[in-house]
Amino acid sequence: MADSSSRARRVLGFVLRYGIGLLAVAWLLDQVEFDRVAAVLGDVPPASVAALLVVTVVGLLGRFYTWHVLMNRLDSATFRAAASTDLVVNFVNQILPSRLSGRAAAPVVVRSETGMAGGDSVAVAGVHTGLYAALYGLVATLGVVLGVGQFSPGLLLLLALSTLLYFVAGAAVLLLGANLTLADRFVEGFARLLGRVPRVGGRLAGLVRSLPDFAASSADSFRTLTTDPRSVGLYTVGWLAAMVAAPGLRVWLLLDGLGTGFEPALLLPFYLLTAYSVTLLPLTPGGIGVTEATATAVFVALGVPAETIVPVVFIDRFVSVYLPALAGWYPSLRLDLSGLVAE
Repeated sequence: MADSSSRARRVLGFVLRYGIGLLAVAWLLDQVEFDRVAAVLGDVPPASVAALLVVTVVGLLGRFYTWHVLMNRLDSATFRAAASTDLVVNFVNQILPSRLSGRAAAPVVVRSETGMAGGDSVAVAGVHTGLYAALYGLVATLGVVLGVGQFSPGLLLLLALSTLLYFVAGAAVLLLGANLTLADRFVEGFARLLGRVPRVGGRLAGLVRSLPDFAASSADSFRTLTTDPRSVGLYTVGWLAAMVAAPGLRVWLLLDGLGTGFEPALLLPFYLLTAYSVTLLPLTPGGIGVTEATATAVFVALGVPAETIVPVVFIDRFVSVYLPALAGWYPSLRLDLSGLVAE
């Protein structure tokens, strides 16, 4: 019986990891129009295309670096583990609504990639999420302010709402992470309630009572990360390179290569980041479609022709989101979900 049960778990794990993964990849591929990408890039000078690829690589390295900084503050981790974590989280983000979907899975990914203890992996994922959201809200606010008088009231309201949600999400994650132990009284009351359940009550109550130790460990790691100026500073540098500099320069290169340009160029990254803020709203998986439409509306309001900005936004999303998401499928296969199902 034991061998049969073990075999069934392995088969189920295989189905979950490969079957669901293949379906997700098929869905993502169906969203990407490769012929359209090739057609647009064919109109851009080769030098601009080469520069675009370099900028894209730098942006990806910046993303990987944000994970690596936090991981190495608590434990020794390879840059490859940080890169795999980022790619897998991005993969999950594109197949479920809202960026928060991938973030919810991030602790499992971090633990799988690095072998960290559960509390540390939750802390790394939580601090990364909190800092990401707080920085995003801060920079996107500038784009909202700059858009006053240029965007329609409805568009401005949508962007302001999504930007506010980033602030709220960032603050909530960081505050909750650093104060997990405050829930001890609730945990004990909940454990006593579960203890009354026939047959399995004792086991459930014991499991719940073990949470404070886990929470204390995670909270300590949260505080270690968030109170270390060097870690926060280096994270911010990587985040700015990945989320502000690289996308802004990439879109500017495309606009310039297509003969449109954008003035003032220094403000382009802020408008772009603000336009992409709607990805936090759980409207479509990964914000696909909604994000492109919102970004188009933003830049058309700023005077960029729709026939130019539509393919430019598509290319930017293609190289920064869709391709990394597809690349994240392969490392996601290392996540063993069979144990979760068995529980």
